[in-house]
Amino acid sequence: EIEIMKTGAALALIGSAAAFAPAQTGKASTKLNAFEDELGAQPPLGFYDPLGMLNGDCSQERFDRLRYVEIKHGRISMLAFLGNIITRAGVHLGGSIDQAGDSFDSFPNGWAAINGPDAIPGAGLAQMVALVGALELGVM
Repeated sequence: EIEIMKTGAALALIGSAAAFAPAQTGKASTKLNAFEDELGAQPPLGFYDPLGMLNGDCSQERFDRLRYVEIKHGRISMLAFLGNIITRAGVHLGGSIDQAGDSFDSFPNGWAAINGPDAIPGAGLAQMVALVGALELGVM
């Protein structure tokens, strides 16, 4: 009788476990599933678009453009970080930054080079912003 009770209890436990198992659902088919096989899509998220950049226009050309821009901005960020680390280590370009004779190391590092008592003059900052804008729009 004890064996029958143990077997009955085991079968009851096995049967009740199915009530807590996740239900099997079919995968929804959307236009974004076209990117599930792209490089970087991996379980458990698959294709991950948290900002919904491809909700309206999800063509292959737009996907490729967004991927190119993401890689480019990541590389620019890495170079900016490296430049910050190098200048904070005391390595500066030689020579003068302007015709007044100011050397590159006469300006402070980081945010103080843009906004502070010893900051780069406004015309020099405008030249840098214009150069970056021209590179962004024309070259890259």
